Amino acid sequence: MKKINRVYILLIIIFIWGLGSKLKIWNSYIIPSPENVFNSSFELLKNGKLFNSIFISLKRVFIGFFISSILAIPLGIIFGLKNKLYNIFEYLFEFLRHVPPLAMVPMIILWFGIGETSKIVIIVLASFFPIFLNTLKGIQICDKKYIEVGKVFNLTKFQIFKKIIFPSAVPDIVLGLKLGIGYSWRAIIAAELIASSSGIGYLILDAQQISRSDIIVVGIISIGLFGIITEYIFSKISNLYLKKYKVEVKDE
Repeated sequence: MKKINRVYILLIIIFIWGLGSKLKIWNSYIIPSPENVFNSSFELLKNGKLFNSIFISLKRVFIGFFISSILAIPLGIIFGLKNKLYNIFEYLFEFLRHVPPLAMVPMIILWFGIGETSKIVIIVLASFFPIFLNTLKGIQICDKKYIEVGKVFNLTKFQIFKKIIFPSAVPDIVLGLKLGIGYSWRAIIAAELIASSSGIGYLILDAQQISRSDIIVVGIISIGLFGIITEYIFSKISNLYLKKYKVEVKDE
């Protein structure tokens, strides 16, 4: 029933959009009609420009997200297990967490140029803290009673971590990864809008420079659709893994 309601809402929005365009309530230059957007989509799909732009952006996202994950999860585990160590670096982490990656773009371009490396760095910066902080939280909130039970059964520190601490932290780690991939997607689009010669962000910027609002809308819709698809696939894969923990990451 909820899915049907969601479809109705989308259809109503498209209907109002089309009706407003037909009645010329707004300027078609500012808000292009659905017909123009559809025709532009078909044109971009036909010449391969849209697929190529999306593929380039997705490749950047997954590379940056992978690097961020292999850095953030181990660090989150280490600092979660060593509270005294985390307390030493806490203010530094809080400072860096509140600096938007886009604020670092001028310096990143200065250090790494406008090539692929700078875009990957922006993605890593954007997705690192959601993954790191959720991993940290998952490790820290493990019920101490379970740890004490493990000690009663003479489990080693590694066994306690493997059988008690890590399994209890997995849902939070997965949540962090889910947030991280969303942040990665938003970050790469912003980075491509600022400094790039390819990707979906560049497609939007190029359309803006030649006053093609229809292509801009195609780009925006593509971003939203692929964001939803990426998150849906991630949720399904993570749910398969989490079944043994009897935890589910719900689609929102």
